[in-house]
Amino acid sequence: MNLFLIIGLLLLTSMIIAAEPNRRTMIYDGKVTEVTSNSAAGAADLWITLEDLKRATGFENKPKGVCRDELCFPLPKARKSAFLNQQGKATWFNLSEFARLVRQPVAFDVEAAIWFFGPRADEQNGYVSSLKAPDFKLPDLNGKLHLLADYRGKKVLLLTWASW
Repeated sequence: MNLFLIIGLLLLTSMIIAAEPNRRTMIYDGKVTEVTSNSAAGAADLWITLEDLKRATGFENKPKGVCRDELCFPLPKARKSAFLNQQGKATWFNLSEFARLVRQPVAFDVEAAIWFFGPRADEQNGYVSSLKAPDFKLPDLNGKLHLLADYRGKKVLLLTWASW
């Protein structure tokens, strides 16, 4: 390949990356989505467009609150500006503040610009009230995978360990 072509492609790639410094990766309900954010790099809150909110989470901003299907969370009127911000034609939504409102755990990596939103408290507590463990798959000492559901109705001793 021509050296000038390679250098040109590298320059073009770096310009594209530099032109999109506000791209973030978020993981919500196990779905990975690239979104645009107007949050400063390293900011503790993730502000995304309403279009990205719908595309990444399924939630929509409606007059009665932030809703997905039949599930709806009213936004506190006194704190509406903590959730919504109009800039030009775009309306930005603070997904981090929404997660705090619905008691949803959030983790983010500043350097990688990745945000992870865990299950809301009401989803987590469903396992406690039903006394059913969530299904998962783990390998045994020989590497064979076992599904917890395969042992329903049987007594299971599960030992866990972590180095920390």
